[in-house]
Amino acid sequence: MSATPETNSEKLTFRMYKDGEKPDSYKRAQEKIFQAGWSYKCPTYIQSTPPCQGSCPSGEDIRGYLNIVRGIEKPPVGADGKPVMPWQEYAWRRLTEANPLPAVMGRVCPAPCESGCNRNQVEDHVGINSVEHYLGEYAIKNNLQFKKPEKLTGKKVAVIGGGPAGLSVAYQLALKGHSCTIFDDHEHLGGMMRYGIPGYRTPRDVLDAEIQRILNLGVEAKLKCKIGVDITMEQIRKDYDAVFLGLGAQGGRALPAEGADNVSNVVTATAFLKAFNDGRLKTVGKNVVVVGGGDTSMDVATVARRLGHIDTVRPTDWEGAIAGQLAQDVASISNRQGADVVLTSVFMTASKQELEHAQSEGIEIMQGWMPVAVIKGGDGRATALRVKQCEAKMVGGRLDIKPIEGTEKDLPADLIVSAIGQTVDLVGLEEFNNGKGMVSTDKNYQVQGKPGVYAGGDVIRPHLLTTAIGHGAIAADGIDQHLQGLEVGRRPKVDVHVFDLMRKYVEKGLPLEEVKEPVRGTDATKSVHNYDNRSDRYIIPHTELFLGHFQYTPRNKRHITHLNKESALGNFEERLDPLDDKQVVAEAKRCMSCGLCFECDNCVMYCPQTAVYRVKKTEATTGRYVATDYDKCIGCHICHDVCPTGYIQMGLGE
Repeated sequence: MSATPETNSEKLTFRMYKDGEKPDSYKRAQEKIFQAGWSYKCPTYIQSTPPCQGSCPSGEDIRGYLNIVRGIEKPPVGADGKPVMPWQEYAWRRLTEANPLPAVMGRVCPAPCESGCNRNQVEDHVGINSVEHYLGEYAIKNNLQFKKPEKLTGKKVAVIGGGPAGLSVAYQLALKGHSCTIFDDHEHLGGMMRYGIPGYRTPRDVLDAEIQRILNLGVEAKLKCKIGVDITMEQIRKDYDAVFLGLGAQGGRALPAEGADNVSNVVTATAFLKAFNDGRLKTVGKNVVVVGGGDTSMDVATVARRLGHIDTVRPTDWEGAIAGQLAQDVASISNRQGADVVLTSVFMTASKQELEHAQSEGIEIMQGWMPVAVIKGGDGRATALRVKQCEAKMVGGRLDIKPIEGTEKDLPADLIVSAIGQTVDLVGLEEFNNGKGMVSTDKNYQVQGKPGVYAGGDVIRPHLLTTAIGHGAIAADGIDQHLQGLEVGRRPKVDVHVFDLMRKYVEKGLPLEEVKEPVRGTDATKSVHNYDNRSDRYIIPHTELFLGHFQYTPRNKRHITHLNKESALGNFEERLDPLDDKQVVAEAKRCMSCGLCFECDNCVMYCPQTAVYRVKKTEATTGRYVATDYDKCIGCHICHDVCPTGYIQMGLGE
């Protein structure tokens, strides 16, 4: 979420007084403050959700793990007074409460959290993805494992589909003590992370390590097992207490152009990428045309550019590889030549970074062009794609595309790849089809009219990998309640993981009787008083922050290996390097901790009544660094005005 600044048509003026007013009718501001004992408003401590978390489909506690990395929130200590774990592990464990695949997502997630970051109002967003990448790498390097539950419930859940949604729900349910079995019709788990994204973006050793960590919780995997062929849905219902449908959209959409049907060298993006990731596809034709505009189309274009072409290879060889036949036996890399790749799109939705990478590698981008017809030769194979310029805009929630007459042109093509979307294969699961090739669910992701059956990921709506992970986490809560015989409860308005002050008190061994909603006056009991956690319903905008506190600080950017047209050929090495220890701490310090105290001392220093004070170190914890003596407070609201994070709100007494 990002706040839109309000527009004001009134002319700006810097005059202190209006016409006809006398200066002596105004008292000094200090006098007004010090005589404001009549004010009924006093500060309360309001925890809110920051917009980075509100924008994260996985619901990660981003502010929480950034505060750990920067050193504000410390790991718990043992009996010897030393931290029970390094800060890196503590931050990783906070992160993985929502997302068990940070090393993968830190590389490939388009990071909607960064678009929502309030720091964009100062200079540039916090590199959240970079921190996630670093923590994921640390966990793999140090062989960190998830903690198994102390006891099992005896309940069994079948998870159909081993992609991000299925892995997420299995992970969350395993932590709750339920036994999970993942059914997948592929040779390996990972779904689109393995079969849809090239290995130079998701290194396979990284993906394997994060999947294995989930399996180590006791999650079972039955691979090369297709529902409706190798096992029936009826049998699954007999053997398991609940079912989760996490099928990915691994079927491609056909090219919407005249003459595109049943042409051997007109293929879908999913078929192309699967052939490449399986190791079957080794080369492509000289001229490749990709139709799309999203990140998947960028993957197809950059893979084609890297594969290049070999004149001695017959077209039917690489067409056969895409169709699922044996791997090509091709000449060495020295005999390859670069393919000329053109990407056409009606409108571009790919990330700016991926677009820039593709252009730097010599891929021609044609925005605002629609496919019209496939031009074929005498052998029935495509020789070109006819395209036409167009104008596209959203009208009433639907995309309205208007072609521009007289703009047709033919793009030479040895291979045409349709990357305009994916479909879900529901063969064997027809009973769940909502008539649109998808599955309909409620807000808990329970399939409508099917108690005990839940779904998530592309089978609901093809979207981001992080969205599928979030679906799995929410569905796991619903499945857990179903298995306990409880009525599935309502989800909060802002459905994300957030910092838990109460857990922090317990973790530090501090005495705590109860949490009291804002009350008038100072509470002397061992309670957290005048504190309210509104994280489940309120996302704090930048207008509630004191942005003047933050100085311009450049973002610590990861090193990216940039390739050109020549160096991209045959280069399947990873391009993205993680930040180092110092860089990641410096980047985390750029976080403005929106909606939660980050211990800057502004409120203590600027309070004219010394009403705001630091809590004793023996009683303090993250989120309870300061408190207010309401016997001294006069309601001047200076503490609120100088609070950079918006944690202090004036509302007590309303």
